[in-house]
Amino acid sequence: MTLTQTHVSIADAIGAITPDGLPFRFTAYDGSSAGPEDSPIGMHLANERGLSYVLTAPGDLGMVRAYVSGDLELTGVHPGNPYEAAQLLVGLRFGRPTPAEALRIVRGLGWSYLKPPPVPPQEHAPRWRRTVDGLRHSRTRDQAAIHHHYDVSNRFYELILGPSMTYTCAVFGKPDTSLDEAQAEKYDLVCRKLALRPGMRLLDVGCGWGGMVRHAVREYGVTALGVTLSQQQASWAAEAISHEGLAGAEVRHADYRDVAETGFDAISSIGLTEHVGVRNYPSYFGFLLSKVKPEGRLLNHCITRPRNKTRPTGAFIDRYIFPDGELTGAGRIIKEAQDAGFEFRHAENLREHYALTLAGWSRNLEDHWEDAVDEVGLATAKVWGLYLAACRVGFERNDVELHQALLVKLSGTASSGFPLRPDWLS
Repeated sequence: MTLTQTHVSIADAIGAITPDGLPFRFTAYDGSSAGPEDSPIGMHLANERGLSYVLTAPGDLGMVRAYVSGDLELTGVHPGNPYEAAQLLVGLRFGRPTPAEALRIVRGLGWSYLKPPPVPPQEHAPRWRRTVDGLRHSRTRDQAAIHHHYDVSNRFYELILGPSMTYTCAVFGKPDTSLDEAQAEKYDLVCRKLALRPGMRLLDVGCGWGGMVRHAVREYGVTALGVTLSQQQASWAAEAISHEGLAGAEVRHADYRDVAETGFDAISSIGLTEHVGVRNYPSYFGFLLSKVKPEGRLLNHCITRPRNKTRPTGAFIDRYIFPDGELTGAGRIIKEAQDAGFEFRHAENLREHYALTLAGWSRNLEDHWEDAVDEVGLATAKVWGLYLAACRVGFERNDVELHQALLVKLSGTASSGFPLRPDWLS
């Protein structure tokens, strides 16, 4: 059927905007279909509301809205781990029809579908509406963004993250290393890079559930302070610290900018920089520089882009996962740290390790699917299944990376305190 005819099937419309064809089987409630019949992965548009979602928010946002609402169904994959579907969807190229073609599509399908349905409750407000929470990366708006993502449910995170309760990239000695062992190795690598020794004072900004704080105190004999904007994280961490009897460990529910203490021997920042905002890097690194002693080290661990152009996250990630998230390349991050006064000493790209980490989280969600749905509801659980799988594909394709950058505050005589060769490898 051509688009010059009056009636346009849904599959015809899909074909018009996917010039390379579909790599999976697509079916729709009007009986039309497209894509290879023998594909093990299928997508079914179940109803008219789903079509309205797709038409009124082209791209990933409309599809996610329909999927979360149950109007777009994936077959051949588990909703807790739809990795094979994510591989196909991430590689799907959408073309832009000419204005005339677009008009014929809409006329053929029906103008009524251009009325947007209510967005799912799991979706955060668009960027322009978030000004009610303050300017981007103001304290109040950062608090709202962190609450949206991290205060879902501690029990839900336990199901996904496992005993380590660590929501950052792990470090794998081998591909079959267990997730918990890899998370412990990540913390130990950070401790070694920071050259922690008994009696030192560590500041961990954006500390999550206190994993780094507890590891450093337990294994290296330091005194450690962690800060997080998530009340639920802070409460969980306080209980874990009490349970382990770690007298030298503290986790506060606070903005890192409210830390009054100074003179720390080392600082770790694991997964915070993504939330800071690139324009705030000078004040971020300047603040950390003011908190660390001369010859004190900073380990900055964060998601990066493969190039140094700053880009906000895509619509799905921004609305459903990390509101106001912003990523740039490792080179830009290192430049800003240097300009703030740190000396750059070493960087390491852990991109492949993050793909393995996400695979582990996806397996956990799939294995505990019924409990996860009971805890947060089907729609939220589906969001997380799709998010983890899509991010795994992103790291595998080098759309995103993960860098650890090791920096130091020089003394007045320009001494770094570093040995001639890396001390964290011994």
